[in-house]
This record gives sequence, structure tokens and C-alpha cells, in this order.
Amino acid sequence: MTDLTRLTIAQARKALAAKEFSAVELTDAYLGAIAAANDTFNAYVKVTPDKARDMAKASDARLAKGEGGSLEGIPLGIKDLFGTEGVHTQAASHILDGFEPRYESTVTANLWAEGAVMLGKLNMDEFAMGSSNETSYYGPVVNPWRAKGDDKQLVPGGSSGGSASAVSAWLCAAATATDTGGSIRQPAAFTGTVGIKPTYGRCSRWGIVAFASSLDQAGPIARDVRDCAIMMKAMASVDEKDTTSVDRPVPDYEAALGQSVRGMKIGIPKEYRVEGMPDEIEALWQQGIAWLKDAGAEIVDITLPHTKYALPAYYIVAPAEASSNLARYDGVRYGLRVPGKDITDMYEQTRAAGFGREVKRRIMIGTYVLSAGYYDAYYLKAQKVRTLIKRDFEQVFHAGVDAILTPATPSAAFGIADQEMAADPVKMYLNDIFTVTVNMAGLPGIAVPAGLDSKGLPLGLQLIGKPFDEETLFRTAHVIEQAAGRFSPEKWW
Repeated sequence: MTDLTRLTIAQARKALAAKEFSAVELTDAYLGAIAAANDTFNAYVKVTPDKARDMAKASDARLAKGEGGSLEGIPLGIKDLFGTEGVHTQAASHILDGFEPRYESTVTANLWAEGAVMLGKLNMDEFAMGSSNETSYYGPVVNPWRAKGDDKQLVPGGSSGGSASAVSAWLCAAATATDTGGSIRQPAAFTGTVGIKPTYGRCSRWGIVAFASSLDQAGPIARDVRDCAIMMKAMASVDEKDTTSVDRPVPDYEAALGQSVRGMKIGIPKEYRVEGMPDEIEALWQQGIAWLKDAGAEIVDITLPHTKYALPAYYIVAPAEASSNLARYDGVRYGLRVPGKDITDMYEQTRAAGFGREVKRRIMIGTYVLSAGYYDAYYLKAQKVRTLIKRDFEQVFHAGVDAILTPATPSAAFGIADQEMAADPVKMYLNDIFTVTVNMAGLPGIAVPAGLDSKGLPLGLQLIGKPFDEETLFRTAHVIEQAAGRFSPEKWW
């Protein structure tokens, strides 16, 4: 029998329906893979074997009656940002030590309702703040990809590094992830997987630990475009507990795959040709343009003039919202508590011990830009820039552009503990240069693997769509995937 962990969701679902193997056998195959490889990758911070087997048994019972949901018996990894009832939920932070919520996030509840199986909780950058998965309290995640002839450990990207690494290394069939400034698309590009950040409001944020509430959005990371579409259909819903979730029907995204892109207008923004961009990224972009042209799409040059302000504006808005959201972690009600001589001292000691360096940096930036005297100069100005960024996209789409094609990242994966990145946080922040505009404008964006660099590492392209037009993104990404082929790491672990 084929190694069950190598099957896509679509393949596994078909085989389960045909009774070729059971959901318990599939789950056991993944649990075995995790037991053998998780020490190498550090992708899971908590594995839930008993819960997984119980859920798989229930799936087998439903499948036997012909009652399976769209993900019946499919084993998934869940990013540690999603609240899972009675199971470790710590946002990979020390300050939430021992926290096991008494509620289930809406997104994970939707997945369980479709019959999915939970394998465990996945590592991530602490509170989703990072682009390399090195800020986690549980240590960095390792990318299953290696450069040719080099055994140096590489980052899987962040903040959803555990999700991307686990999917790429066959430690789950797919994973939930979140994207505040590129945290789904950048790790997907670094690991040769597919990741979509849906339109803001498409998936409920209820029960997900908040980083920046006006930017956060849940989405899937999967092995191919079809699996991503299957996951997205199950995750998306309106939710009365999240007033920013949108009440509109969730389309059958999978049905969009295989549709022609003939006559579609694909925009190429000149502002994404950034200084110092490697030739390989430019070549990949040109290759993507050629594939879409061959498929009958019309390529048009566009301008998004406020793109250059997106990164600085993002690094004002996101920390400002984080400083407000993270004020609730004070050692009083749950998580870590470090005793102090009085309540103020206890707050201070707890927060000093509980938050990591990057989280502290962003809380301080956020508190500063929100403080009296600086609010207008920074936060208000950043919000105005955000409006202009959104308007740039609106004008382009109004002019008849169906989707926008850009690189997903400015480079392939870099090394863990890269000295240049460690010494200069701004250099790390530049990893988000192609992705933050999408969050600032609330648009959907998908990263799809499109090739390998000269060292044999995966590179991705990004497609940006109109609000709630994820179908066009899936359809177009599928064309790129068909042309580029699928990419998997060579197994060295």
C-alpha cells in the first residue's frame, strides 16, 4: 500500500469512501510519522493521539453509514493560536502556560463538524509575531527542505511555520494557519506548499488568540490547490460571535478548479520590483506571467503607488493593535503568574517573564504610537495610508483586472539563527514586503509553489484577488500549479 501520509486530502477522501483503509489506519500512519520526525522538526508543541484515535473511530462509524462530511477521517494539524476545548492553547508563549480553553474556536468547530481529525497543536511564532518561527517559546521549527549539498537547517517561515513544516514533511494532511501580514503565504512559499489568506471576514476570528484584530485572518495550508480549496470551504462561515465575519454564501471552491483563465486580465504591479530583489525571483515572476499568457490570460501592467508605504504603515497598525490586545495577559486569571510584592509588581514580573523579546518589542512600539502626542503623528497617519493602499487596489480592479500576480517572498528560505536577520529586526520585517498590502486592504491572497532556486529550494508566486473572489484565485493558482508541477522535499529525516 502507498504510504498513507503521502496522499492528498482529495485522494485520501476517495480511498476512505472506497473502504481501501480506515480513518483509524490513516490517523495511525500520521501519528507514527509524527512520533518518528517531530523531534527533528519541532512542528508540534502538543500531540493528541488519544483524541485523534477517538475522532477517527467516530469517522469510521459515520463512513460505514455513508454519512461522512467533506473532511471525514482526514487528520489535520491545528496552529497553536486556535482555541481547542480542553487542549493546550498557548500561542507558543510562556505567558499562557498551562492554558486549556473551555471553548472551541469557530474555525476548528467547523472542521470537526465536517469530520476532520485533530492530530495536535502546531508550533508558531509567539503570538503570531515573526517571519521565521524563531520567536516561539518552544524553540524554532525546522524546514523539511535543505539546500543542495548542504545540511544547514532552514526556517520554514512564520508565523505559521509549524503548519507549513508539518504539511511539507507529511506530518498532517493539511493545517490551519493565520495571516496578519503574510503568515500563511510566506511559510507556504518557503516550504513548497499552498496557502491562502482569505478575504477579511470570510472566516470567523472567534476563539483565535488575537494579534492585530483588523488584520488577522484564518486560512489553510495544504499540499496542493485542490486540498486548499477543500479546507477553505470547511473553514469559512458567518459567525454571530464575530461581528466582522461576513454573511454571504460560501462557494464550492473546488468547483472553480480546471476552469479556463482565457480572457482574464492579470495585473503586474511595477512597485513589486524592489531594489536588490534576486534575479531568480524576477525570473520566476516572468515564468508565471508566461504560463498565464499561454493559458489565454491577458497580462496588463498596473500601478499600486502607495505600496512603498505599506510596510512602515503595517508596522505601526499591527503593533498598536497588539499592544491593546495583549494587555489582557496579566497573570491574574489564567496562564503564568510570577508573584510580586503588590499587584502592580506582579503584573510587571509576569509580563517580563512571560513575553518573549519580539513580542515585547512590538508591544512597546504599539504603546508608543498610541500614546498621547504621538497618536496623530503615527497611528492616525498609518490608518490614512491604509485607506490609500485599499484605494489603489479598488481602482485597479475597477479598471477590469481580475487578479494580480506578484512574487510571494523576496527570497527562498534562510538559515535558522541567521546572523544578519538576528542583528537587524527590520531586515526580518522586509520578508513581508510582498504580503502586507493584502492584509492592509483586507483582500484575499494565495501563495502557490512555482519553482526551485539554484540551490533546489522552493519559491512561490502570489495571486491577489478582489474581495470574496477566492474562486478566481483558486482557478488561476491551479493553472500555475499544473504548469509548474508539485514540489516535495527529499526525505533526509
